[in-house]
Amino acid sequence: MPADEYDYIVVGAGSAGAVMAARLSEDPGVSVLLLEAGGEADADEIHIPLAFSALFKTKWDWNYTTTPQKHLDDRPTYWPRMKALGGCSSMNAMIYIRGNRADFDAWESEFGAQGWSYDDVLPYFIKAEGNTRLRDDFHGTSGPLTVEDRVYTHPLVDAWVGSAVSSGLARNDDFNGASQDGAGLYQVTCKGGRRWSTDKAYIEPARSRPNLTVALGAAARRVTFDGDRASGVVFAQGGSEHTAKARREVILSGGAINSPQLLMLSGIGPAEHLVEHGIDVRSALAGVGANLHDHPIVPIIFDTHGVSDLMEAQNLQNLLRWKIFGNGPLASNGGEAGGFFRSREDLEHPDLQYHVMGSGFYDNMLHEPTKRGFICGPTLVDVASRGTLRLRSANPDWHPSLEPNYFDQQADLEALLAGTRAGFELCRQGPIARNLGAPWHLPDDPSDDDFLALIRTYAQTLFHPVGTCAMGSGEDSVVDSQLRVRGTEGLRVVDASVMPMITRGNTNAPTIMIAEKAADEIRKSA
Repeated sequence: MPADEYDYIVVGAGSAGAVMAARLSEDPGVSVLLLEAGGEADADEIHIPLAFSALFKTKWDWNYTTTPQKHLDDRPTYWPRMKALGGCSSMNAMIYIRGNRADFDAWESEFGAQGWSYDDVLPYFIKAEGNTRLRDDFHGTSGPLTVEDRVYTHPLVDAWVGSAVSSGLARNDDFNGASQDGAGLYQVTCKGGRRWSTDKAYIEPARSRPNLTVALGAAARRVTFDGDRASGVVFAQGGSEHTAKARREVILSGGAINSPQLLMLSGIGPAEHLVEHGIDVRSALAGVGANLHDHPIVPIIFDTHGVSDLMEAQNLQNLLRWKIFGNGPLASNGGEAGGFFRSREDLEHPDLQYHVMGSGFYDNMLHEPTKRGFICGPTLVDVASRGTLRLRSANPDWHPSLEPNYFDQQADLEALLAGTRAGFELCRQGPIARNLGAPWHLPDDPSDDDFLALIRTYAQTLFHPVGTCAMGSGEDSVVDSQLRVRGTEGLRVVDASVMPMITRGNTNAPTIMIAEKAADEIRKSA
């Protein structure tokens, strides 16, 4: 059992929480308790890059499901989220993308998140990063988060990049540098062909510190208060409830689902909603659980010929190759390449991203392909639609209701339609076309109606929910620019939920950056 009192309590050991606990405990003069509802990240499937989808719908997964989505043929959509040290950095596809300069500048200029412009956050990306290839003013080489070129690339992925360039996209060997536009191979958060999560990068090196306590199987139930000041956390562990006290701060890093849920359970959120569930209102913040949004992706899949499917590589020979050398097909992260482009020529910044894979998985990779395939997945990364997260019960064990409201704004659907059409046409030309046959879920000559049907039937999450505890200076903001929860003292939220607007690209790297910046802020103000 952990002790009763600490300087800081961090709730959630995921992409942000791991960083917070490690950075705060660098000061030997403070004590830190890190609460994690899951356990050790010790499954083989965590460390083998290609095996991440084998964790879906297992004991490692929170296994969330949205409400039926009216613009997706009333389908509920599955949202996997990792329950173990490292959080979703122990389950994701490891693509290292920071986002566009315009994203962070908008956080400051449009939402009033002072100090979060691109120039403000770049030093924290650099601080976190240990890039093995790129060495310039945009990159760090000595940070704990190893970022490397993938050690395996499927031949169809190389061919797709060639087709993308021949179709007019610029070749881009660094999506996190001077320009995000173009097509190329993704860098990944791996080290020697093995997943390098925030557990590996931050928690493991810090576990031996006497001032850091890591409590596993410890599910937070609510935050306690002394007046307006957060005084501790009630958590369940080993079949009973316990309370840990915080002398300085409680930091919620549960992610875009768990953090707003915990705030509401603690009496912070939309007043009428809390009263409806019999929860005493401590701070009426209408923005808690609002602003939920995500990156939707639609898989365009083709038959292939003359080349093997990535999934055929899952055999004992390649497993031994990966275990001994850290290379071969099992070192693939799946979405090995892609790029950023615009749905309309008049757009100032990209609003779409490609993810491509040398296999035919779809529906969150839950349908194992029975024949060889290739995926080109256009993804909407500038999202206008907004949804909500709400409690279904005051019982912390109940999953909240998730309403992402996919394609509620017509502009989102029009943009992804344009991206789907462009992705299909790209795959019919250049080097990739030589190995692709018939499309799986489309006619050979699809119309816009066919593409719309594909989107409504097969669009899914790219696993990037954000925004439910948005930062800024507006009335709906939940946290201020220092990520302090409004109407309280000694309570912050530090994770992807504070993004007022989703970044253009995969969200793991910006979540880590947010935590690096917050930890620096807390240590300076202590």
